[in-house]
Amino acid sequence: MKCKGAIFDMDGVLFDTEKLYQDIWQEIAKEHKVELDSGFVKEISGTSGRKMLQVIERYYQVSDGNPIVDACMSRMRNKLSESVPVKEGVFDILRFLKEKGVRTAVASSTDRQRIEQNLRMSGIRDYFMEIVSGQEVKNGKPAPDIYLCAAERIGCRAEECFAFEDSENGVRSAYAAGCVTIMIPDLIEPEDGIRCFRICGNLKEVQKEIKNMV
Repeated sequence: MKCKGAIFDMDGVLFDTEKLYQDIWQEIAKEHKVELDSGFVKEISGTSGRKMLQVIERYYQVSDGNPIVDACMSRMRNKLSESVPVKEGVFDILRFLKEKGVRTAVASSTDRQRIEQNLRMSGIRDYFMEIVSGQEVKNGKPAPDIYLCAAERIGCRAEECFAFEDSENGVRSAYAAGCVTIMIPDLIEPEDGIRCFRICGNLKEVQKEIKNMV
């Protein structure tokens, strides 16, 4: 089957920002005198909304995770205010998809303002027809809502769209929506048996995998 659409997660796929997030989470944890064990990275990556708050409240041992999330996002905005680290292969695959007439969107748990800012600062905003943030859907990743919404906005069925994700929560979201899901692991290697179409090492490998599917 030929795919008509391509939906990208942002952090860890388009931009090399997941490490920055984890550094900030750890920084805030030290301030709260708590220790984040190895499971935190996997559980927090790719989440938003209530799911993110539940993870934060459990690991930071607080009843309301909103102040911690707000602190993290504020510090992240400061770090990205001057430059955004673009992942290898981003420009090549976006040019390739544009040449093939594939409709593109970003589906990120991040707030829309920062998605827009990062895309514009990196020079890739014009490659995307639509943006869907985690705040625009009822249920965040790993629920399928954000991918179903993104596919609808670019005029495609989810099963006609590639989905590019780095986290297990993101992969579960895209796969549940019915997308042709390709995982590009960033900070964490995928668990055995994770359900997706392909696992690739980087976006250059992805481009080779999909060249005959568009």
